[in-house]
Amino acid sequence: MKKTSTRLADGRELIYYDARDDAVREAVDRRPLDPVSTASEIRRDPLLGDSVAIASHRQGRTYHPPADECPLCPSAGDRLSEIPDSAYDVVVFENRFPSLAGDAGRCEVVCFTSDHDASFADLTPAQAGLVLEAWTDRTAELSHLPSVEQVFCFENRGAEIGVTLGHPHGQIYAYPFVTPRTALMLRSLAAFKEASGGRNLFDDIVAEESAGERVVLEGEHWIAFVPYAAHWPYEVHLYPKRRVPDLLALDEAARAEFPHLYLELLRRFDRIFDAGETGRTPTPYISAWHQAPFGALDGYEGINRDDVALHLELFTIRRTSGKLKFLAGSESGMSVFINDVPPEAAAQRLREVASS
Repeated sequence: MKKTSTRLADGRELIYYDARDDAVREAVDRRPLDPVSTASEIRRDPLLGDSVAIASHRQGRTYHPPADECPLCPSAGDRLSEIPDSAYDVVVFENRFPSLAGDAGRCEVVCFTSDHDASFADLTPAQAGLVLEAWTDRTAELSHLPSVEQVFCFENRGAEIGVTLGHPHGQIYAYPFVTPRTALMLRSLAAFKEASGGRNLFDDIVAEESAGERVVLEGEHWIAFVPYAAHWPYEVHLYPKRRVPDLLALDEAARAEFPHLYLELLRRFDRIFDAGETGRTPTPYISAWHQAPFGALDGYEGINRDDVALHLELFTIRRTSGKLKFLAGSESGMSVFINDVPPEAAAQRLREVASS
């Protein structure tokens, strides 16, 4: 992998990740851009104890542009985009409309391929492996920023999720705090370790699921399963079999196997719902990496970041063909999920569908 860092016309950082070591990246951003102006701030909810990002400047972000005006495609002739070069393998750049900025964190966009009509599932294992390297490199770099406590790599896919740009891409958020979902995991982890005499909750979950009926895919170094208490109609958790706290700690064997299992999983997701005569439509999903925080784990007695298990959570809001799972009163009002699809049935369906 070759990494080339440059700057866009408004001063934001842009990084090319190339499979070839001889790639040359000298294209200049020719757009007349004004400096980025953000108004992000973090407000803490005194009642719930969580944090909310206030980012009013995002109201003006690009919204469903036509394909020939996609800001994530390579620049071509007089059509200038966020990527100055005429082609790329993987590219990462600072979001022009970030939810987090300055002391409130940092937001980046990750473009998986220059092919506008592709999806992550269309990548080759080599291309997916390059994305993994980019995620890992950005996690390392962002973790060193003074304000950053947690790095979150994720992909939103599909208009149903709220995606406003159709180009295959994901994002990376560098939070200046430990996120509420991670805080819940840390509390459960600490409580279980104390109650069990030192056992690790993540290890116990993976061991129990490995022997059960909810396993979807398994390799030598990774295992994917539908969790016992899945919140979403189709939800799969992908764990390395050797517990590591973050992407940086994956060994070469796990890195080599990951693209094959992950691509297989994504392709199966795209074949869950049969739309009959109209064929299968791409499944909307969220794919989320959970990594250990980089800050001190104050308040979680007896655990450290090596106790936390890196894993990926993949889920869709579609519950059946043509029907979505909406977060209504119980979910949105009380955070009590109601799942219409039994996890065992979801796992069986994902085992049944072929990816090709």
